[in-house]
Amino acid sequence: MSTTTPTTVAAVPFMKFETTEADIEAVMRVLKSGMLRAATKCAELETRLGEMSQANHAMTCANGTCALQLAYEPLFNPGDEVLVPAWSYIATASMLVARGCKPIFVDALATTGQIDVADAAKRITAKTKGIAATHMYGCPVDIDAVGSLAAKHGLKVVYDAAQAHLSTYKNKGIGQFGDAVTYSFYATKNLGTGEGGMVTCNDAALAKKIQLLRSHGETEKYLHEQVGYNYRMNDLTGAIGCSRLDRLPADTAARRAAAARYDALLATIPGIEPLAITAGAVSAYHLYTVRMDPAALSCSRDQLCKDLGALGVPTAIHYPKTLPQQPAFKNHIPGQAPWPVAERFTQTVFCLPMHSFLTDAHFATLESALRSVATRYAR
Repeated sequence: MSTTTPTTVAAVPFMKFETTEADIEAVMRVLKSGMLRAATKCAELETRLGEMSQANHAMTCANGTCALQLAYEPLFNPGDEVLVPAWSYIATASMLVARGCKPIFVDALATTGQIDVADAAKRITAKTKGIAATHMYGCPVDIDAVGSLAAKHGLKVVYDAAQAHLSTYKNKGIGQFGDAVTYSFYATKNLGTGEGGMVTCNDAALAKKIQLLRSHGETEKYLHEQVGYNYRMNDLTGAIGCSRLDRLPADTAARRAAAARYDALLATIPGIEPLAITAGAVSAYHLYTVRMDPAALSCSRDQLCKDLGALGVPTAIHYPKTLPQQPAFKNHIPGQAPWPVAERFTQTVFCLPMHSFLTDAHFATLESALRSVATRYAR
């Protein structure tokens, strides 16, 4: 049983976001213009983030889930099997089901938490048509391994980069890779606009298909070449995105500096270790994710997190269940092999505070709390 005494030290914010005067002024300019629909600010955000991620084409949309749907529909057909991480947010897989595809869940790597490409290779059948891989926590997957597997079997690749704005792989923007890359601009994301999303790609024909799907298949006013959706963004959201994009490189650098401090700190605290970063990747650190070692610590992960909270360090569990454990997928998992690494993560992985406003005082609280609980429960 924990004997932690609640601290009087102010808690470290788990996440922190700033709405600046520049953000407010950007929105006010759009309001005063009267042009609230998708227009120049959405176009500006597409151009700028597309260039920063090194993608040839970028299309804003209503949110990150819509972005996945817009990417999946032109690439996959109903009945296709698509390899997808067992360790991810639900939208990566649920939009495959919405398309009529069968998600084939793939285990995670114990080191990074990213999709295990060797496990993916074992799950390929004649019906496998694609890979949908999440850049978990802001860290790119092993893109070379995914690309090699896809090329060998003729598979399409969609990267879910909802958490990975400005991450890179082998000194290249992640927009260079795969058939499509999707982003979320949900309020808690590194580039948060409240809601919003984007799809990028490098094929003009695919970009045209996505643009048609995004807006009712309309090629000119009241002329619709195909059935589509209303998944457009609006210029109020676009204006916030452009304003915050001005700060995103500096914010990302601050997150990376904070992650380096965490890495150095945890190297001296047995029983709690950060997930590794994919070789050749530079993470955007949407979340700073660690794993407790049950062989080194005598408590549960949940008890550890409770005690950290009492000492001013909030934590979060991303995620409490694997995707195969979600009731929504119960009809899709029969016959699929188990996912032991992902299942262990549900009991050992948690996230520590991560944002661009972490201070020396915050790290003093973090160090004190982490050392205290690790010492208390050391085996």
